[in-house]
Amino acid sequence: MGMNHIKKGEHTVPPKQQESPFKNFTFLHFMLFLLLIMVILSFFSARLQTAQISYSTFLREIQIDNVKELNIRGDRIEGILETEIEDNERTFTQFVTFVPAMGDEELLPLLKEKEIEVYTQPERSPFFWYFILSLLPLLLIGGLIYSQYRRMQGGGGGGGLFGFGKSQAKKYDQGKQRTTFDDFAGAEDAKKELMEVVDYLKDPQKIRDVGGEVPHGLMLVGPPGTGKTLLAKAVAGEAGVSFFSITGSDFMEMFVGVGARRVRNLFQEAKQGAPSIIFIDEIDAIGRRRGAGVGGGHDEREQTLNQLLSELDGFEGHENVVVMTATNRPDILDPALTRPGRFDRKIMVELPTVKDRVKILKIHSRNKKLDSDVNLELLARETPGLSGADLENLLNEAALMAARDQRKQINREDIELARDKILLGLKRQGLVMTKEEKRMVAYHEAGHAVLGVLLPNADPVYKVSIIPRSQSMGVTQQFPDKEHYIYNREYLMDKLAVMMGGRCAEIMIFSTMTSGAANDLQQATKMARSMVLEWGMSDEFEHMAPGGSGQEIILGQELGKSREYSELTAQKIDQAVATILKKAYERAKETLTSNRKPMDELAQALLEHDEVSGDEVYAIVRDEAGGIKDDPS
Repeated sequence: MGMNHIKKGEHTVPPKQQESPFKNFTFLHFMLFLLLIMVILSFFSARLQTAQISYSTFLREIQIDNVKELNIRGDRIEGILETEIEDNERTFTQFVTFVPAMGDEELLPLLKEKEIEVYTQPERSPFFWYFILSLLPLLLIGGLIYSQYRRMQGGGGGGGLFGFGKSQAKKYDQGKQRTTFDDFAGAEDAKKELMEVVDYLKDPQKIRDVGGEVPHGLMLVGPPGTGKTLLAKAVAGEAGVSFFSITGSDFMEMFVGVGARRVRNLFQEAKQGAPSIIFIDEIDAIGRRRGAGVGGGHDEREQTLNQLLSELDGFEGHENVVVMTATNRPDILDPALTRPGRFDRKIMVELPTVKDRVKILKIHSRNKKLDSDVNLELLARETPGLSGADLENLLNEAALMAARDQRKQINREDIELARDKILLGLKRQGLVMTKEEKRMVAYHEAGHAVLGVLLPNADPVYKVSIIPRSQSMGVTQQFPDKEHYIYNREYLMDKLAVMMGGRCAEIMIFSTMTSGAANDLQQATKMARSMVLEWGMSDEFEHMAPGGSGQEIILGQELGKSREYSELTAQKIDQAVATILKKAYERAKETLTSNRKPMDELAQALLEHDEVSGDEVYAIVRDEAGGIKDDPS
């Protein structure tokens, strides 16, 4: 779900009605209450139980005329004494004893002789208590099952324990939880496209009068965190219609056919509440290309997709229902899902531009106290490629750091530390490098930074650090001074040369290679391969894209990508990639060799301070080399 929103919709919540104290008193609560009463009664009955004496003591008390009356029930004898007696330091006037199993024929004549009042009662049957004790666990289990059933039924869990086929979509009440386009920063082009849908839902006849028909299916496509879900809610809020939200995975269930039934139920509810919007997030969970992949198809998923396709085709002209979906992987969707008449309109929700990032930062900083040294416009330029969700997380991390240091305001340092934490990972406090290792890292980063300053097409250097973090031992941060939408060959070659600067510095200073250049080499090789395969920027494959037409069978895995060239061509591609990387390395070597002194000065500054700002880097290189490109600051 995207985080580009600026505020939550204002609404007035109606006062709560006074609820009955017995509203939530379920059958399970009643059974637990009954069990508690039985335990209490058992406890007190045990405390009040009559003292038991031996049968011999009972006979002696009869002989001395100390027994007043008796109550005989089966083999149990309860009695009352004329005077108290002591037994094991207890004094009592009531007692209980039991007749021996072999019986006592002399007992009744003795009682008659002593003229003791005797009461007899029939022996109790234990069936009643056995029945209660046996039934109680069953009642408890039944009450638990019934309670869970009621909870699932009333909590939106798909219609209760036996309601697997009911829709799990959440319906948002626009009167209480309304979101509009004012609550969304950026994506102006997407808003303009979606205004047609808003107009259609408000007044569908206006469009039909000119013979038009707004598509019933719209697909929001964009990277994660750009606000696709929030944008769909904003459409419903602008139009003031019902909004049903569900994710693609909510249709899936262990029972075959449940997903298709949920689709039918969802569309039925939406048509009954028309005008309305159905929003299916992460449509790729059920909309993957059928019959593709190594594992073949999935019966439940394909049945759900087939039902969704049929529902999209079943709209009548008078039904004011719009279906919106969101995905960040449109390339794996089934073609039947995106054909005309279904989800045929794709609306791109791109990452925010610099201007959009400024708006988003202002929005998310409204409830935060910022110090005067925080410049949101500068921060927007320093965060290229970050989505609205990333920017919100950045400010939240900065607020946590300020609170941790017992400060009331967020300063510039908090934001920089939060950005480094998000982009590079946590500091490795317990890591202790040797002086030689630290010196290697310093020269490695100095090589990157000096090339970033001297090469004319390289991105400006913002900061250089040799503080170990979870993702790197050091870093040279470069941020573009403007938005790039296309890249020329000169820019890419300078970028490759900067990537090679670390390895080049290692060989120049230490005559060896280290594993610290692993990520640099991986990124450089990937970029050089794209230059050859996709962008036609190599001498061997000029104006060609040998790898640009391959279709991925399994998303993100080159193992499943079809290849339309021979093994001989593959060898030439590898040679072309190696040639580009070699040229980049030679350029880095030539530049660093002629500018060895500023690299030494910068490495020494890093060893002394661990971090050097971009301004200091430019000052060092300007003093030692001169004739550098303009400092972007």
